[in-house]
Amino acid sequence: MKKFSLYCKSYRNDVLRVKRLAESVARFNVENIPFFISVPLSDVALFQGILAGHPLTIINDEEIIRSNPALNSGKLSALPGSLSQQIIKSEFWRLTLSESYLCLDSDCVFIRPFKQDDFISPEGYPYTIVHEAKELLQFATNHSMKKVCDNFHQDRQKMMDIVGREGHHYDFGPAPLLWSNLVWRALDEQFLKPRGMNFYDAIVLFPGEIQWYGEAMLKYAPFPLIPVEPFFRVYHYEQQFAVAKRQGETIERLAKNYLGVCYQSNWENKTDFVKKPISSRIARWVRRNIFKRHA
Repeated sequence: MKKFSLYCKSYRNDVLRVKRLAESVARFNVENIPFFISVPLSDVALFQGILAGHPLTIINDEEIIRSNPALNSGKLSALPGSLSQQIIKSEFWRLTLSESYLCLDSDCVFIRPFKQDDFISPEGYPYTIVHEAKELLQFATNHSMKKVCDNFHQDRQKMMDIVGREGHHYDFGPAPLLWSNLVWRALDEQFLKPRGMNFYDAIVLFPGEIQWYGEAMLKYAPFPLIPVEPFFRVYHYEQQFAVAKRQGETIERLAKNYLGVCYQSNWENKTDFVKKPISSRIARWVRRNIFKRHA
């Protein structure tokens, strides 16, 4: 088993985004860290064709699902894709391809060289992303996005109530996410199984795999917690991206502090494999232009 790997869960509409990610990995992965991509079995041929020649391994989601006999594939396939993908990402560890993995979204892009020691401490432990999301919450406050702040705290409190923790509200993301097999195993064996639950039940109960991992790390601490801030610059909202650009934020400047950048696919349609309807594109244009006038 490798010490560390890169992993991306994707599907056909994101294949061009994954191609962009794969190109950035090929360019900046100076230590040839293994890179795995999982997609539905029906999408494997498409990805193999478009990603031919890139240094990566494509596996099918069904293989990951089968690695946990407790999962019901029928129930899993009935879930919305936004939920089923959380379960698949959280179960990747069962393939035992690496001890820990960087879980990348399709819309992530590396922007400078990276090595294993960017993610694994000198003692051999994966770092833990943990912070209070103050930059995001301040942006939301500045732009009268009260619901963003309310939802952030409500979601964290709900998860804390489930695991029985009191204290500050933490964020353990955003993507890419650095996850250890030991934390997922601790959550499975010490929390889920004693309650007759599996990862399907966990995500249905609280649809937030990032919080499940982070709270499990705090609760069970299978290794020392060494905190880090997010590895990539993530624009949570299109308004945030627009403001950053107007303030002079460039890839060159981002590379001083971040390993990569993540563009939200729900408002970036040029890399959609299947184009979104005209109504969606019109709505995006309105958001961009109205915001520019009032920001």
